[in-house]
Amino acid sequence: MDLDQVTVFGGSGFLGRYVVERLADRDAVVRVGVRDPEAAKHLKPLGQVGQVNPVACDIRDEAAVRAAVDGADAVINLVGILAERGRQTFKALHVDAPATIARAAADAGCKAMVQVSAIGASRTALSEYSRSKAAGEEAVREAFPDATIVRPSVIFGPEDGFFNLFGGLARVAPALPLYGGGETRFQPVYVADVADAIVAALADPGAAGKIYEVGGPRVYTFAELMELLLEEIRRDRLLVPLPFFAGDILAGLLEIPPKLVRFLPNPPVTRDSMKSLREDNVVADDALTLADLGISPTAVESILPTYVHRYRKGGRIGRTPIA
Repeated sequence: MDLDQVTVFGGSGFLGRYVVERLADRDAVVRVGVRDPEAAKHLKPLGQVGQVNPVACDIRDEAAVRAAVDGADAVINLVGILAERGRQTFKALHVDAPATIARAAADAGCKAMVQVSAIGASRTALSEYSRSKAAGEEAVREAFPDATIVRPSVIFGPEDGFFNLFGGLARVAPALPLYGGGETRFQPVYVADVADAIVAALADPGAAGKIYEVGGPRVYTFAELMELLLEEIRRDRLLVPLPFFAGDILAGLLEIPPKLVRFLPNPPVTRDSMKSLREDNVVADDALTLADLGISPTAVESILPTYVHRYRKGGRIGRTPIA
């Protein structure tokens, strides 16, 4: 399917910039619905002059959403949060907003829509995050039945919030915690592969109405991922197994009053994320995957060295002994 004009919600974030770039490479005119167009100007050089256009849009405002999708051939929704803050709740951003976007896309006559969800999305999941992702999928399908759902595992890449978080912690802390013994399994997927999957699904009429679970070529335990990170950043840190309830206590202490949010806007762990950590985050055996979209997954080991060197002593060219 030709993608002449595409509207992307959440396009200024980590995954969004890769999606926008790939759409621009396909000669699509990309309208990016964001809260602050000035803060999204870094997207403009990803295309030719006038090809990438950030526009002001509060996704909780139906009129603004409808204006953003007007004239679009297709719509992509990337909006998501890991922790609730004030009005940015799981229900508002994972359920109500996708429903609004899907209704607007259907009414505008869009040919395709991709909703980015998450592996583990289920009405019966332990975490509210995963339950809200499942509810969002249902809301999108109700308004736009042919929408394609893409569920990534943990996404890694230069700007990620996973390896960068723990790399930063390893730089200052003598130990890293392994909640639940570090046995939770993950299937990290490279951000560029996820972006390729989204655009491929959008352009392929055969992907309409399907669900794809996208993960990397290998499954790791959380402990194995921490060992891989420490080896790459050349730091010797203790990996301390802790019961989940210890994480629950820490998360409760970090869930601070709204007036103090500016001091800790992104806590490293929340009570809800601790619930997520109790469940594996891997591609289901019977799921459609990257391979079904013609994409070969990229190994963590081939990308991680390109950006976590900043956490070594001496930085990228540091040659100090392990410490």
